[in-house]
Amino acid sequence: MDLPTLWFFIIGFFFVGYFVLDGFDFGVGMSLPFLGKDDTDRRVLINTIGPVWDLNETWVIVAGAALFAAFPEWYATMFSGFYLALLLILLALIARGVSFEYRHQRPEVRWKRRFDLMITIGSAVPALLWGVAFANVVRGVPLDANFNYTGTFFDLLNPYALLGGVTTLLLFFTHGVVFVSLKTEGEIRERARRLAVRSGIVTIVVAAGFLTITTLMHGTLASGLLSAAAAVALIVSFVANLRGREGVAFGFMAVTIGLAVASLFAALFPAVMPASNDPAHSLTIANASSSTYTLQVMTWVALVFVPLILLYQGFTYWVFRKRITRAAIPAAH
Repeated sequence: MDLPTLWFFIIGFFFVGYFVLDGFDFGVGMSLPFLGKDDTDRRVLINTIGPVWDLNETWVIVAGAALFAAFPEWYATMFSGFYLALLLILLALIARGVSFEYRHQRPEVRWKRRFDLMITIGSAVPALLWGVAFANVVRGVPLDANFNYTGTFFDLLNPYALLGGVTTLLLFFTHGVVFVSLKTEGEIRERARRLAVRSGIVTIVVAAGFLTITTLMHGTLASGLLSAAAAVALIVSFVANLRGREGVAFGFMAVTIGLAVASLFAALFPAVMPASNDPAHSLTIANASSSTYTLQVMTWVALVFVPLILLYQGFTYWVFRKRITRAAIPAAH
């Protein structure tokens, strides 16, 4: 395997990690209006991801930095062509992060409600737009001979891409609700489990439709097998949740999202940015990658630091592994 191909799969790994980890963060944020009956409930929900949400979010920074260094042409085309969508994602993430830090700074109900709304919107917008962006990358976008995007923002809002956005939105929502049932006790745990059943049914239908269309229109044998495996994992997660096995349900939801994202990268390979108007204008692993020396240096850096990052993140989750209850939430002042 040559270095450009290796780094294509490494970047895919980073995005898999980001969608799996920040995905349930987004789901918890979107669940506030459904599971947060009062302020204590909402504080329980926020505390389930309080120690890890910012750590999860660093995966997209690593993925973006690796993309910039390994495939500068891919980075330039995607970030210039999708700049409005990515700007909306960035603004939503900023609003979400600020809300986590500021909602408890004042006791007024209206103050907290506003920041809760920002958390919900700041979670839903990226969950939707990431799916739209990746669906467009797989589908292909109009590019000129210099690999510049020649479409508009509204060209990205085509039916296939919107279906991809709804799929990631539902996957992340269900992933987050299952995580809430795994991390809480009492009534909120039962409400989360019941909500995961209802959202899981819709998610299975929508995700199956999107992955089937992707396989038929843009897929390969590898992407088709990964999509089928993702569908099986989603059904196993749903059944496990029905039986009250939150740990199994959460694990298989993570597998579902990981396999679904991997199937998109498999459908894309060996292109990185297909041109829908002229295949000759497509960006591929070969014409979008950095120099061999750059990729060699990046590979040695990745060999050292990626295992350390994984160990540190695993240790963080181990430290904060216990369930959170309403009794553990101190009274607000």
